[in-house]
This record gives sequence, C-alpha cells and structure tokens, in this order.
Amino acid sequence: MTVHLHEKGLFAWGEWAETLSKELHKPGRAEDGSDYFDCWVAALSDLLVNRGVADAAVIFELQKSWQRAAEATPHGKPIELANGPLR
Repeated sequence: MTVHLHEKGLFAWGEWAETLSKELHKPGRAEDGSDYFDCWVAALSDLLVNRGVADAAVIFELQKSWQRAAEATPHGKPIELANGPLR
C-alpha cells in the first residue's frame, strides 16, 4: 500500500523514509527491531492523516476491528473482518 500511494504521488519517497525513520527512533521502540511493522503502520498512518486522506480515529477503529478479528480467527484460517465478535 505504501509503495502504491507513493507511486500515485501522495508523498515523495524521501518523505516516507524520513517519517519511518522518525518512528523507528522514538523512545521505547524495540532495540531488536521486532516492532518494525508497528512503526511502518504508524508512519503510514501519520502521512495519511497529515495529508487529510484519512481520519486518525477511523484508522484506530479499523485497527481494533482487525485485531479482534485476528484474535477470533482459528489458526490457519484467513483473517476477515467478518470474523470479529462485534460484527
């Protein structure tokens, strides 16, 4: 998604790299890089919110919905929002 949005001109690659780097170097981040994906998602969310493409509250609610669906999905089965217990 990040590459696609860059290719569509939403942001320059240098801006993406800078945003991701800032996220990776925030205090409290895992020294072993185990939270790299979380940093990636946070950086992309920041860019989308700052550009007015998405609302932070909507992103957060969607993130929670996916988490609930993942926790409710049996191992080896596809994770779908419809699997969430609140759906």
